[in-house]
Amino acid sequence: MADMEGNIDARNYGIGIAAKQDVFNMKGSANAGWGVKYRLSRIFDRESGNTVMLAFDHGYIMGPTSGLERIDLTINPLLEYADCIMCTRGALRSTIPPMACKPLALRFSAGTTVLTSLNDECLLSIEEAIRLDACAIAPMVAVGGEFEAVTIKNLAACADFTARYSIPTLGVTAVGRELVRDARYLGLAARVCAENGANFVKTYYCDEGFEKVVAACPVPIVIAGGKKLPESEALELAYKAVQSGARGVDMGRNIFQAENPAAMIQAVRAVVHKFAKPSEAFELYKDLCAD
Repeated sequence: MADMEGNIDARNYGIGIAAKQDVFNMKGSANAGWGVKYRLSRIFDRESGNTVMLAFDHGYIMGPTSGLERIDLTINPLLEYADCIMCTRGALRSTIPPMACKPLALRFSAGTTVLTSLNDECLLSIEEAIRLDACAIAPMVAVGGEFEAVTIKNLAACADFTARYSIPTLGVTAVGRELVRDARYLGLAARVCAENGANFVKTYYCDEGFEKVVAACPVPIVIAGGKKLPESEALELAYKAVQSGARGVDMGRNIFQAENPAAMIQAVRAVVHKFAKPSEAFELYKDLCAD
C-alpha cells in the first residue's frame, strides 16, 4: 500500500470541463484500434495529414539497382527528411541505423525476381514485423496478373495480422507489363486492396480520372514514384497527385536517382506538406543544389 504520510488529497477534477476527445481524421480509420491509429499517426504528418515515404525496397526483386548499390552511402543521408521508410528487413538490419528512429513500412512479401514471372510471393512472419517495430506491413497485390489470387490471399492474411496485432496493412498495387495504368484499372486495384482490409494503399498516378480513383477508395492513397523522371516532372507528378486527393508519396528512384537526392526529397516535402506548386518546388531544388 502507498505510504499515506504526506499524501496530498486529489482536488483537480476539472468539474464542469468536458473531457477532450481528439478526433482521428484519417480516412477509413475512425473505427480502427488505438495501436493502428498510433502507428498511422507516426507515418502521416499531423499538420498536413500527408506523408513522404522513402522507398528503397527495389533490391528484393531487382538486385543492386542504380542508386542502391551502397544504401549506407545513398539512403542514410536522406533519412532525416523522410516521414517513413519502406524497405526490406535485410536492408534495414544491415544498413539503417536504429538511432534514425524512422517509422518503418516493412516490405512484407517476397518471391520471384525480374528474372522470372514477378509477384509469385509469400509473406514474412508477423513476429518479424513485431521485432522490427514496424508501423505498417506492405504486401504486393497483383490485381489482374497471373498471381492475383495468391497476392490477394496474402493481403487478407496481413489484414488478419492488423486485427490481431494493430500493425496497419499497406496494400501495394503491382502493375504488370500487360496492364494499363488508367483510372479504371487503378480504381479497381485500389478498391480491391481496401475491400480486403488494407488501411492505406500505394498505387500509381494517372493524369485522367485519378480523383475518381481516390474518391472510390475508402482508405488513404499514397502514390508510387515509378520510373525515374526529370526532377521538374517528378515534382509535378507529386503535386498533381496531392491536388487530386492523394495523401502523399512513396518515392524511390525519383529521389535516390536524382542528381541531388537530398535536395530532391526536400523539394518533394515542400509539395506534399506545404502544398508548394511544382515551379516553386523546383526553384527550391535548384537553390538547394547551389548551396
